[in-house]
Amino acid sequence: MSVDQLSVSLTKEQAYALVDAVSERDELALTASAHENEETGEWVFEATCDSPPDLAAFSELARQVLGGEVTFSVETIDPEVNWVAKSLEGLAPVIAGGFYVYGSHATEPVPEHLTPMRIEAAQAFGTGHHETTTGCLEAIEMVLRKRTPSRMIDIGTGTGVLAIALAKRVDAKILATDIDPIAVTTTIDNANDNGVGAQIDTIEATGLDHPEIAGRAPYDLIVANILAGPLTELAPGMGRIAQPGGHAILSGILNTQADGVIAAYEAAGFALVDHLKRKDWTTLVLRKG
Repeated sequence: MSVDQLSVSLTKEQAYALVDAVSERDELALTASAHENEETGEWVFEATCDSPPDLAAFSELARQVLGGEVTFSVETIDPEVNWVAKSLEGLAPVIAGGFYVYGSHATEPVPEHLTPMRIEAAQAFGTGHHETTTGCLEAIEMVLRKRTPSRMIDIGTGTGVLAIALAKRVDAKILATDIDPIAVTTTIDNANDNGVGAQIDTIEATGLDHPEIAGRAPYDLIVANILAGPLTELAPGMGRIAQPGGHAILSGILNTQADGVIAAYEAAGFALVDHLKRKDWTTLVLRKG
């Protein structure tokens, strides 16, 4: 099977926004990434896809996310290379919130004072390297210093990294949900690989639309690293499933989008506790009144 690479030059904010949108649509691409061209200073969005790529779907998604037309260039690349793993194999381990997130390619020993999580390259979003994930890990540590939750949910779990982080620190069950069945399978594999499979229950669900999500409510800790648009739409439902006094950690939000998300959650009964900024990205910590 041949593999194609799509690319287009954008602003940094546009490139990251498109990466996040493509990552929510696993059928579109094997990988999606953004990087700066050191020679020109331009930011480039890249995606590797089974050939032929669905250019119409990419163009429509770009119109929705960026508000304009985008012309992608397409190049056929070596089909013998595992591009999912290749795109991640050079990444160094991540340290955030007292967690150490690494892949099997990492050879250095895990520092003794950190909580290790091994997250492999897979067709699902979330290896710990993005600012939204590191922000969530830091926010998890902040919340856990103040209280020990007993009912937790990770909405849009991706590879399960946040659910696994919670399971490593709290002796309780975590419900991990995702719209993508590949993400659900990946989360199960990663949870088992990290020795916390018995603590994490997974379901395929669109947003909060699943009876088990309502059946396990109220939650004293909600984690959702998705996108600003879906987070805003979910705000009323989040207010209904959150336990009074419980916390919500939200990310996948550009700094420019934060005020709108905060306003939606304040209207749903939450109060802002902390606002973490990592480069262009925001992580919010809120408390249900």
